[in-house]
Amino acid sequence: MRVLLVGAGGVGTAITRIAARRAFFEAMVVADYDPARARTAVAALGDDDRFAAEAVDAGDEPAVTTLLERHRCDVLLNATDPRFVMPLFRAARAAGATYLDMAMSLSRPHRDRPHEECGVKLGDEQFAQAAEWQSEGMLALVGMGVEPGLSDVFARYAADELFDEIEEIGVRDGANLTVDGYDFAPSFSIWTTIEECLNPPVVYEAGRGWFTTAPFSEPEVFDFPEGIGEVECVNVEHEEVLLVPRWIDARRVTFKYGLGREFVETLKTLHLLGLDRTEPVTVPSAVGPVAVSPRDVVAACLPDPATLGERMHGKTCAGTWVRGSKDGAPREVYLYHVVDNQWSMTEYGCQAVVWQTAVNPVVALELLGAGTWSGAGVLGPEAFPAQPFLDLLTAYGSPWGMREQ
Repeated sequence: MRVLLVGAGGVGTAITRIAARRAFFEAMVVADYDPARARTAVAALGDDDRFAAEAVDAGDEPAVTTLLERHRCDVLLNATDPRFVMPLFRAARAAGATYLDMAMSLSRPHRDRPHEECGVKLGDEQFAQAAEWQSEGMLALVGMGVEPGLSDVFARYAADELFDEIEEIGVRDGANLTVDGYDFAPSFSIWTTIEECLNPPVVYEAGRGWFTTAPFSEPEVFDFPEGIGEVECVNVEHEEVLLVPRWIDARRVTFKYGLGREFVETLKTLHLLGLDRTEPVTVPSAVGPVAVSPRDVVAACLPDPATLGERMHGKTCAGTWVRGSKDGAPREVYLYHVVDNQWSMTEYGCQAVVWQTAVNPVVALELLGAGTWSGAGVLGPEAFPAQPFLDLLTAYGSPWGMREQ
């Protein structure tokens, strides 16, 4: 297997460090808009000649296609933010390469009823091309990070092994992470965080289909395992709600994120001031008017999440809560994966949130390389058997857990 990894930020760098310990691939080309960042990620791996650094603009489809062909890569792994999903998705298809990402194409809220009806949903642009990918015998594995990704694998495992009927699948994400010296320092891309938290959340119900609610709706307190404890969770737009019902029979699917009240209030303030906007505004400067995206300004003012590891303390938990019945009796479980920041920093030099995101696409690549996972079309993690993934994740030294509720 020859892989083109596009994006050498926090998650991309963590991918290289995890992959470097595995033998399933022949080569990994690490490409980034900033060539110095790609070179730094590769240099940190020492003399592993399977890795090479390149410069590429993720939005330049012909350049990405050329890079895939020049290095004879048969897989494109997208570790950029969701703005670049579609150009990279199309470039992979043009080059005849398998495509894998950790988020899906962007949504657009309904123009008149954003908090009741879906407009363009997450992944719609990709699923619109599913027939072409399938007819060409090509695979696009979408949403294969931690959430979405591992959370979807948990849903598949629950449907196959733990339940006869499922009432609700609810992804629940929470942490007790703190960052020394910062009152507000997101542990993941602020661009992506704003996108998913301020867009109308999507809920799925059998018989009704997908519909939306107001941001941060339906607050609940969820008790997270391994000492994290109770965290208030709210509805947030996320890919699992758009993926799970395509392959798994459940009467309701939700996603709730444990943001904390201060984080929610900060996001609301950014929205109130228009600082979540992506459309450029004109700003006076010493060299004349400059067009700049307010959201990009917010991102530039905050610390790079990849650099926060030494200041971070605590654990992060990704998991899938499932309620239904087995053998005629009610059952409720929480399948989860916890990463301690101290462990991930000591073991890999990566903070917990980006490491937890990064390990899952590497596991998926190894399963694809071995032929354990295979398919054609635009597929989510739910389309594949869950047990081999969970076994291999444990073999990577990062076991998962299950709690009977």
